[in-house]
Amino acid sequence: MFTDPTLFTLSLVISAIGFVLGSYGRKSRRWPHGIAGVVLMVYPYFVPTPWPMAGIAVGVIGALLIAVRLGL
Repeated sequence: MFTDPTLFTLSLVISAIGFVLGSYGRKSRRWPHGIAGVVLMVYPYFVPTPWPMAGIAVGVIGALLIAVRLGL
């Protein structure tokens, strides 16, 4: 599935961040954090190149920051 070491490493880092966010969201009952964590854990399996993978991660984290600023 992952033939490029860069792609593998990037997906591993993004999924680890998603795991931490998901765990934090579940324990503190914060839905935006939990949803962002699940998205970050799942989507790297479906994106075949590193740049879009990094861009989507930045977008999801940006959306999480906006949701937190809005008080959700």
